[in-house]
Amino acid sequence: MKSAASRVLTINGGSSSIKFALFEVGDALGRILEGGIERIGQPDATLRMKGERAADNYSRPVKAPDHTAAVDALMDGIEERSGREAFVAVGHRVVHGGPKYHEPVRITPEMVAELRELSPFDPEHLPEEILLTEAFHHRFPDVPQVACFDTAFHHDLPRVAKMLPIPRRYEALGVRRYGFHGLSYAFLISELERVAGSEVAKGRVILAHLGNGASLAAVHHGKSVDTSMSFTPTAGVPMSTRSGDLDPGLHWYLSRTQGLDAKGFSKMVNFESGLLGVSETSSDMRDLLAKEKEDVRAAEAVAMFCYQVKKWIGSFAAALGGLDTLVIAGGIGENAPAVRTRICDGLGFLGIELDETSNAEPVEVISTEASRVTVRVIRTDEELMIARLVIRVLGLGGEDENKT
Repeated sequence: MKSAASRVLTINGGSSSIKFALFEVGDALGRILEGGIERIGQPDATLRMKGERAADNYSRPVKAPDHTAAVDALMDGIEERSGREAFVAVGHRVVHGGPKYHEPVRITPEMVAELRELSPFDPEHLPEEILLTEAFHHRFPDVPQVACFDTAFHHDLPRVAKMLPIPRRYEALGVRRYGFHGLSYAFLISELERVAGSEVAKGRVILAHLGNGASLAAVHHGKSVDTSMSFTPTAGVPMSTRSGDLDPGLHWYLSRTQGLDAKGFSKMVNFESGLLGVSETSSDMRDLLAKEKEDVRAAEAVAMFCYQVKKWIGSFAAALGGLDTLVIAGGIGENAPAVRTRICDGLGFLGIELDETSNAEPVEVISTEASRVTVRVIRTDEELMIARLVIRVLGLGGEDENKT
């Protein structure tokens, strides 16, 4: 293997998990190891590794009572496979950059202090992300870390899309539409340009990141002009456990009739709603598709998801003044042909016509030759996007340095 000076580690942390990828920097970025730790804080925490060699592929229990211990367990596993000096830099996915951070930046103590002040913007993600940066600094005090913000792609939204229809005084507090999945969208646009050319990438494009978290973005000239998530990642289409858009009056109603306070309401719309809430059985689209013929609740959850995504496509086509390309990505988008079919069914008036044979196969273009809109399935890669941004910020060189 090459020296640590040619490797970048990417980290995507959550409240109970850490995902990582290790890249070699050269003429192109090569992924040499990936995996993560799941169920942090639980007695059955597990470390997963996947790499180029047979010995790199395993899953084993680890002790990870908190994020600091999880980082130690993760790094022990990486160092077993790649040596004591496994990397030269770390890139972190940070979900919310607030009103200030809209470019990838090197992490400093001052910046961490500012991120703490932003925690009310995203209490579900930011505290754990801060803990991860501190845990890595504790173990590797001389290794530079870079924060890559998921909100950055949407920073230049048109003002009409950015504003929220509430009293203007709240805007001064940073309350507006931010949008998320920006690292995925930045990768998808760069990949669209690579496979289809700059003219296509600069056209009227709708990007649909459909996974456990799901959102859509309307993009023109390579820039976000609207997106379905808003001030938080709870807004937009229904997701695995998030509700998506709701009538704001529902909180007051449930408060009066069910005694549901603000904390309880937040828990409900983030962790108990969406596919899980409607189906009452599972948050996993694979489970629901398997059960839908026997369980009407599963069928209704799938139908609701497809219907809402379809509505957002129609809405964004209006915002763009037409549509040239629809890109579908994410765990659901990339792996569920039946969902893609149901989303696109009835969108012929926009010029969308799926080729059902292509849709059932692992190919990129799934629209017919006659379709006015090209529909593509592109596998997203947030980790690769983070690695590119780290290289750019730190000037590490390599072919991918100037890609965005």
